[in-house]
Amino acid sequence: MRITPRHRRAAVLVTGGLLVLSLVLLAGLRSGRPPVREIALSDFLTAIDAGSLRQIEIEPDRFVGVNADGSRVQTAAPIGYAAAHQTFVPDLIARGIRVEVKPGSAGAMFSASALVVTLAFFGLLGFALYRISPGRLPSVEQDARQALKGGTSITFADVAGVDEAKDELKEIVEFLREPGRFGAIGGRIPKGVLLVGPPGTGKTLLARSIAGEAGVPFLFASGSDFVEMFAGVGASRVRKLFKEARKHPASIVFIDELDAVGRSRGSQSLSHEEREQTLNQLLVEMDGFSPNLGIVVIAATNRPDILDKALLRPGRFDRQVTVGNPDLRGREAILAIHSRKVPTSPDVDLHAVARGTPGFSGADLANLVNEAALRAARAGRSSIDAHDLEQARDKVLMGAERRSLVMTDDERKTTAYHEAGHAVVAALLPHADPIHKVTIIPRGRALGVMMQLPEFDRHTHSKAFLEAQLAILMGGRVAEEIFTGRITSGAGNDIERATEIARRMVCEFGMSSFGPVAFRRPGPWDEDPGVGYSEATARRVDDEIRDLVMKGYETARQVVSRHRAAVAALAEELLQVESLDAEGVKAIIHDSERLKVAARTAL
Repeated sequence: MRITPRHRRAAVLVTGGLLVLSLVLLAGLRSGRPPVREIALSDFLTAIDAGSLRQIEIEPDRFVGVNADGSRVQTAAPIGYAAAHQTFVPDLIARGIRVEVKPGSAGAMFSASALVVTLAFFGLLGFALYRISPGRLPSVEQDARQALKGGTSITFADVAGVDEAKDELKEIVEFLREPGRFGAIGGRIPKGVLLVGPPGTGKTLLARSIAGEAGVPFLFASGSDFVEMFAGVGASRVRKLFKEARKHPASIVFIDELDAVGRSRGSQSLSHEEREQTLNQLLVEMDGFSPNLGIVVIAATNRPDILDKALLRPGRFDRQVTVGNPDLRGREAILAIHSRKVPTSPDVDLHAVARGTPGFSGADLANLVNEAALRAARAGRSSIDAHDLEQARDKVLMGAERRSLVMTDDERKTTAYHEAGHAVVAALLPHADPIHKVTIIPRGRALGVMMQLPEFDRHTHSKAFLEAQLAILMGGRVAEEIFTGRITSGAGNDIERATEIARRMVCEFGMSSFGPVAFRRPGPWDEDPGVGYSEATARRVDDEIRDLVMKGYETARQVVSRHRAAVAALAEELLQVESLDAEGVKAIIHDSERLKVAARTAL
């Protein structure tokens, strides 16, 4: 049955009437009986003996007495009390007290209460059915109308670091503005564009900039808007969204977090699940029998691997645009955009900040500038300087300082040797990234941090670089063993990261005795659950991973043993000053090596 506005109004009226009737009945039941004061049975019998009661009502489980002044008292009576005391009622009559027996009042009260509860239940049920009816779809419709009326002030000038993606989307905007120019040579407007990239790279920001640039209506929705537990609601919302888009000669439909509704069908779900019905409706709307001329669907996701293959075929999402982390020039441009509304001092060099933030996404850079502004405001300054940006970068990379955390002297000493071991191994291995800072001030969940910053953006990693990373991660554990004679749980995260690097070297990068062969376990969305490798191969993979980690461990042991003086000097300095920059670390290592050479020469 099709639900019309008249039906919805009738549902509202019926629901409201039932609720009002329930309230009236409840109020009537409460007001129909005079107020009664509860007293103990002994006090009730005393009042009878004193002659203060002129009337008594006997019910199955209680006695109600009426005083001379008209007030009422009641008490809970043992079941069968009046019957067991055969002289009870005659004594009351002899005293001149009027006696009434009401055997069914409690049951009537219960029935009336049950009626009220039943009416209230059906009233709420009717209201719930009205709320979940497929004909009532407020979220997508309201979002679409807001986009049509309001739009956004963000344009392509506010987006940086993703120039290739901007060029792809600019072409879509031009196509919608001037379809004749492309149609003259037989060009066909793309039906769908999928923005793919890790979180924080600006996929949603790009879509918002399209809304600011395009001269056509822009309708938007989130993938989660379509997913409901009630069958048919999601599919109806998809139809509603595209129906709104067809009202215009040309329009853009943006769906954020497409993976919420576009997961691959037939995996860990029932064939008639609501999610699949919604996905089927989306597939039909994008490329079915109904023409959608002039409608461009743009979607964003960071999980393209779990999307249904039917979504990714030509005719639906014709283009996939990768929105990755920005390079050096992109980071500098993003920092310039976020610094427009933030006063900066002359010593701020955005190029230097961009060089020191490899791997940062657009969201990370925005957070960096914001943290620097907050730090300057806390210090009472009206502009941010280079030190603010450096401290903000350290906070984003390593976490906030926890100076309130109290460590024992033994823990501080162990942490100092641990971080010194990391730093010396990193400084002396030829394929390692340069050191940026070493600190034993607790940050985030770590008691100390040794941070490295690469000199340039890395897009690939050599085997020598990864082996150096394994040795650096093991340097902390080795220094603990050599200088304190024991091992602690402080190296837990280092061991976990080293094992993951070694696993990828063996299973993904072909950097083991297996050669260029990839091994992987089946994922939850693999169509063939039999992919993977045998148990015998798994044992060999485990052995290869352990060999790589232990090779890094031995490399770290050799470096730390050969340069014990440098590790000890660096640890002692950390115990004094708590933090050292790259120049301080290099100076201590250089002085230690010079003293060692001088000592050998003297011998």
